[in-house]
Amino acid sequence: MTELSPATQAIIDAYWKSPWDPSLQHEDRYGIAAALRAAANQVVPEEPAPKGMRPAGEVYSAREIKRQQRQDIRAQLLAIAAELKAHD
Repeated sequence: MTELSPATQAIIDAYWKSPWDPSLQHEDRYGIAAALRAAANQVVPEEPAPKGMRPAGEVYSAREIKRQQRQDIRAQLLAIAAELKAHD
């Protein structure tokens, strides 16, 4: 079995410390992954790049920087969900 990333391991550890039934461990990873995807969709929905967005290497506005920060958070949540679903 491969090691999980620290972020994904933190999710699993938090789950195991909760008052859930540990006998459902493998199937529950799919549930945790689904919950993380739903949280990402609700808290940080996908935002298309605004028209006229600057190419890489140019100075970005505060609005563009905030949008990119939100999308980075979304990508991290979705990466954890994908790792949980794929991990055996």
